[in-house]
Amino acid sequence: MSSLPDPIRQGLAQGWKVLGAEHGPLPDRLTVDVAVVGSGAGGGITAELLACAGLKVLLIEEGPLRSSTDFKQRESDAYPQLYQDAGSRKTADKGISILQGRCVGGSTTVNWTSSFRTPTPTLAHWREHFGLGDFTPEALAPWFEQAERRVNVDDWVTDPNPNNSVLAAGAAKLGIPAPRIRRNVKGCWNLGSCGMGCPTNAKQSMLVTTVPAALNAGAQLFVQTRVERLLVQGQTVQGLHCVSVGLNGAPTGEECTVSARHVVLAGGAINTPALLLRSKAPDPHGRLGRRTFLHPTVVSAATFDARIDGWSGAPQTVYSDHFLGTQPVDGPLGYKLEAAPLYPVIMATTMAGFGTEQVAQLAQFPHTQVLLALLRDGFHPDSQGGRVRLKNDGSPELDYPLNAPVMEAVRRAFLSMAEIQFAAGARTVQPLHEQAPAYGAWADARAGIQSLDLKPLFTRVVSAHVMGGCGMASSPERGVTRPDGTHWQWENLSVHDGSLFPTSIGANPQLSIYGLVTRLSHGLAQRLGAKPVALA
Repeated sequence: MSSLPDPIRQGLAQGWKVLGAEHGPLPDRLTVDVAVVGSGAGGGITAELLACAGLKVLLIEEGPLRSSTDFKQRESDAYPQLYQDAGSRKTADKGISILQGRCVGGSTTVNWTSSFRTPTPTLAHWREHFGLGDFTPEALAPWFEQAERRVNVDDWVTDPNPNNSVLAAGAAKLGIPAPRIRRNVKGCWNLGSCGMGCPTNAKQSMLVTTVPAALNAGAQLFVQTRVERLLVQGQTVQGLHCVSVGLNGAPTGEECTVSARHVVLAGGAINTPALLLRSKAPDPHGRLGRRTFLHPTVVSAATFDARIDGWSGAPQTVYSDHFLGTQPVDGPLGYKLEAAPLYPVIMATTMAGFGTEQVAQLAQFPHTQVLLALLRDGFHPDSQGGRVRLKNDGSPELDYPLNAPVMEAVRRAFLSMAEIQFAAGARTVQPLHEQAPAYGAWADARAGIQSLDLKPLFTRVVSAHVMGGCGMASSPERGVTRPDGTHWQWENLSVHDGSLFPTSIGANPQLSIYGLVTRLSHGLAQRLGAKPVALA
């Protein structure tokens, strides 16, 4: 794979304007039309559309610029370089582990390529409760179509790997629909190491699509650069105070002031609210950083006589939304089922138990299969998600209570996953909970799961989806941002990332961000006096 072309290194050799870390020192000052903070799903789309419309654009990324040449399919390389907090970000009480990208391309560089449009019930809830009247499937369809063409979202026709086949087989035996997941790939080698960066450039992430297109159109990129605060005069954002940082996030001494006509925040639904909090953004209705959602995710591990080799093959290709539709959208929390890839470090740090018990589990690594249940929070009246707040040093933390409605759904999800795994022929099933043994039969699992003490830290909860905190609404009383993404109080500042969502999505959110931000960026280009063009 080392002989494959590397479009990032080719672009750098051709003169892309990239500064920071090994690419050269930051300037003391820089003036642009638009500063885009973050280069993930929202930032990448925004940068391409605005740069290609003729605006002078600067992308500012806190993480490093890495490319296919650097992606060695090793967790020890990937997590420190490509993930927030080296893959160890957690909620304030350590009850939920959060995987987020922190590199050029953001989480799109390290995600598992699952591509879903925003579900129709989610859009209906937003229209009813947040006044987003034109957020209909029909109105959003052209923007989704444009984004899907840009990142090559298409059906995955290759047979599922054994890990995903368990979900398909167990669901079929129980009469539960389990269709295929569409993926944003082109010429995929079916390696399975998507979470460590794609070594073949098959994954059509922002790293290999919109960011190069923006740079080719004249945009500039700062890497390993953190925006500490926004510089404000009156009701207008005048610029950004930036500092250079090392791979560990520690400042390295350089500072830069960026002046911009317009600022777009796209740093993700923890970092974007945190930047606004550090900048003392007006928050007259107490909305900023609140209603931040995660899709709290619980895991069920099963062992099989046959090898599963959960690290091999496309990571997520089968899903089931059956349990999202068994109750009203604002009733008891529903959940989406998927099969996640299994890598050694992820398995060792997520599985319950330690010592000899963990050694025994790891010995079964090739025969282990896992299912995930992504809980849809933000719809039930008592499911209000979490709150982003600042620690003493100005860094963000997310306080996320796992309350009764969440834990009630966790129990149902553990039961659903165990039944599917046993139906598919599992030898043992073990919900990821400190008190749960490996059950040898469905009847034992059903009784055991019913008796588990489901409380934080006992129940292993993870998430890779962060949403909300700067929610859109038709009035400032209900949200931080307008339906066009503009901040309610600062008109030359927009938010273009998952923090816009008023609830969780109920599906992997990357395509929801792509489609929505394509729409918002076209509108922003027009407001800035530029002529928007379609994504390349």
